[in-house]
Amino acid sequence: MAINARDYVSMLPLLRAAPAGEIWPSYDAEGDVLYINFKKPSIAEDSELTEDDVIVRFEGDQVIGLTIFHASERGE
Repeated sequence: MAINARDYVSMLPLLRAAPAGEIWPSYDAEGDVLYINFKKPSIAEDSELTEDDVIVRFEGDQVIGLTIFHASERGE
């Protein structure tokens, strides 16, 4: 499998803007769901489902993660 480093380099602005400057992504291909955590461990106290099928997870007022449904249909 070939990896295009430019694709990952293009993510740098997002990484710099992330809370604490770190992210832990994981992708569930079977469910087509992308999980992005901004804090480890992350235990959400609350969450909100947006109109575009993204769950924003909160710990207090802090966003600690995103759950993005239909991930393969997004981007490009």
